[in-house]
Amino acid sequence: MRDFQRIATLIGKEVGIRLPPAKRLMVEGRLRRRLRHLQLETFADYGDYLFRKDGLERELPFLINAVTTNKTDFFREPEHFECMEKVLVPQLLSQRGERAPILKVWSAASSTGAEAYTIAMVLADMIAAKRNFRFAVLGTDISTDVLETGRRAVYPAELVAPVPPGMQSRYLMHARRPSARPEVRIVPELRRTVRFERLNLMDPAYPFDRDVDIIFLRNVLIYFDKQDQAAVITRLVGHLRPGGYLLLGHSESMIGTSITMRQIAPAVFQKV
Repeated sequence: MRDFQRIATLIGKEVGIRLPPAKRLMVEGRLRRRLRHLQLETFADYGDYLFRKDGLERELPFLINAVTTNKTDFFREPEHFECMEKVLVPQLLSQRGERAPILKVWSAASSTGAEAYTIAMVLADMIAAKRNFRFAVLGTDISTDVLETGRRAVYPAELVAPVPPGMQSRYLMHARRPSARPEVRIVPELRRTVRFERLNLMDPAYPFDRDVDIIFLRNVLIYFDKQDQAAVITRLVGHLRPGGYLLLGHSESMIGTSITMRQIAPAVFQKV
């Protein structure tokens, strides 16, 4: 129990995620593969390796990968993508007044990339419908494992079930050889519009553009305490252009922050 408390404190400090005692069995379950890889027999041995045998510096990325939650789906909370298509992007284009402007969209907790590629599908369809703009999507996450999945853009076929049939035909490739677990891959044209980078939201500054049009930060703040929530929102809003939008999860809110933003839809806020 003492080593779990030290791990929980470490994860809270490094990435802002709270691990109460009730999460102990979950954490131990996720770390079993690491124990086998390190040829350790017990979690007490793992604690010794981390804290008493100078293994922490080497092990920290693997520990973070193991304990972070990476729940994701294509078209999760679909009303946000409808709002982006019908309200946010048209308003942004009218504000810009440029010929073929580049819209920048940031999926700030992108997990395996389903959200980032959903964004790209919606925007690509808008361009195909003769909307005159270009776009670039940035996906960031702290887990190196999920970022690699996003870069490969290969997913179990059942994961893409929420993607509308027309988009599936346009943006997904099926394996030529059937396998026991069918997989699909995002088409190269769409992959080229999305890039993935590692980012710890607890870092004091983010090395990315400060003229982003839309930032998605959904279903992440619930894992942080109030102080860290406010700090993360403050940093992200600093990367939005005036009039840009921040989208949170439906169970999250801006309550408790000092930032002035205009709410235009459930969990959708505009920088003023």
